[in-house]
Amino acid sequence: MPNAAVLEQKQKQVAVLSEKLEKAIVGVVVDYKGITVADDTKLRKELRENGVDYFVVKNTLLARAIADTCYADMSFALEGTTAIALANEDYTAAARILSKFAESHPDFKIKTGFLDDKVVDTATIDALAKLPTKEVLLATVCNAFQAPIAAFARAVQAIVDKENEA
Repeated sequence: MPNAAVLEQKQKQVAVLSEKLEKAIVGVVVDYKGITVADDTKLRKELRENGVDYFVVKNTLLARAIADTCYADMSFALEGTTAIALANEDYTAAARILSKFAESHPDFKIKTGFLDDKVVDTATIDALAKLPTKEVLLATVCNAFQAPIAAFARAVQAIVDKENEA
């Protein structure tokens, strides 16, 4: 039986983890074995720059944090080495970065994840990874709105130029 101080510390860790999971809109659980410290450092830097919180977690602590929540179905993936990436704003960043990293590191595997309080499989995470970034989507929408206005402005300018020639 662990002593009271250790038990209290673990309960605090579970509470902090539960709070992070509650705030996140998307999460990706990975098996990080077989990567070098240098690769891990680069991965963490890229995730951090994109607003993704990535950290190693003990399976038992994560299991306690997801018990009795909508994420309880993720417990099947809590074996071996486990790290989790959580994002509070960008739906695609964690999936995109981790999927790209997994392609070049065969031992690094995506186990499962969640999206808007629903547990998803690796196929859904792969599909999410292929979506364009928020900035690209916004630029596409802006261009779609701007194109008819620009065409109208060119047509009006052509009319004005034609009248000035006459």
